[in-house]
Amino acid sequence: NAMIAVYACHGNDEEALKLFWQLQQGSVKPDRVTFLSVLNACARLEALEKGKQIHSQIIKSGFDADLIVENTLVDMYCKCGSLDHANQLFEKMSRRDVVS
Repeated sequence: NAMIAVYACHGNDEEALKLFWQLQQGSVKPDRVTFLSVLNACARLEALEKGKQIHSQIIKSGFDADLIVENTLVDMYCKCGSLDHANQLFEKMSRRDVVS
């Protein structure tokens, strides 16, 4: 998980996503920081389909109710050009903050 965050933080977005998918094959479970890192990587790469797949993993992992994760999802969808998805997610958010 730490390696994914380091890759993403230093702009190695493809490597971060590649490592994320490799971890999905093993027993290492992503945490909140991992999801934030790969969502930001998807946003920078405008990788909408990968972002949707990660969104699905977030739901399965139970992080979909985390406000920071929700904000990052909205941001990712916007930056990938999917304003409809971003708006739908924004409207479903149970709480919002200044970032939202």
